Amino acid sequence: MKPAPFAYDRAGSVEETLALLAEHGDEAKVLAGGQSLVPLLNFRLARPERLIDINEVQGLDRIDANGSLRIGALTRQATIEGSTEIRERVPLLHEAITYVAHPQIRNRGTIGGSVAHADPSAELPATFVALDAAFHIRSASGMRTVLAREMFVTHLTTVMRPDELLVEVEVPFPAPGTGSAFVEFARRHGDFALAGTAVLVGLADDGTCSRASIALLAAGPVPVRAVAAEQALLGHPLDDVVARDAAAVAVKDVEPLADIHGGSDYRRRTLEALVRRALLLAASRVTEERR
Repeated sequence: MKPAPFAYDRAGSVEETLALLAEHGDEAKVLAGGQSLVPLLNFRLARPERLIDINEVQGLDRIDANGSLRIGALTRQATIEGSTEIRERVPLLHEAITYVAHPQIRNRGTIGGSVAHADPSAELPATFVALDAAFHIRSASGMRTVLAREMFVTHLTTVMRPDELLVEVEVPFPAPGTGSAFVEFARRHGDFALAGTAVLVGLADDGTCSRASIALLAAGPVPVRAVAAEQALLGHPLDDVVARDAAAVAVKDVEPLADIHGGSDYRRRTLEALVRRALLLAASRVTEERR
């Protein structure tokens, strides 16, 4: 199939983009990498009256690591994957990117596009929830900041209004002594994940867990932050028993969506196994770094 007819605007600046969004609102969609939007257009699951192409907008494809990691929304996923600074300072983000689709997709797909698309099976939204990221959003009337855990409303839906544009993702650098791991299960590498998790753990000098962050993908209509499991880890040595118990807590109340590839209970059990694996892997990375 081919897209339904639409008008096309090629914006030259953020200001021009915001003016077009203010004018056309619900009738418009922003086109960046197009790796999620174009298939929806082709299947006519999305039928906007207007596309606003932002690929020539300057200043939205930068990486700034001064104080915190700030990534322009138009930055390609392949650029994140190839960034030595991100690999060294925010390894969880680098690891998660390698699971996103295939190299051809990452060459065009953007960091902001993945967030705005809000697929609960996507790697980046859950990773940003685990990292306590903040999203900087602009409209013609001003700027606002939304925390990652408050960004996602339901499947393919965020808190962004029709006249708003995501311009930047800000990620705090993990504290020293923090290990991380991203683990997912898919039928084939690059397919949508049937289950997955993004984990950070901090270990005190005595080996006990001093901080933890666990986010689940493909666990419901939005990325799930497993707060109760995080609290259950604190003050305990992160061994196999503790990791197994925390993983059980993490999935206790989740209701993954069932489809032809797996039922809800199967996905929940898979999530539990992945959380346990990720916790132990993250902890081992802290230990190895200290040797």
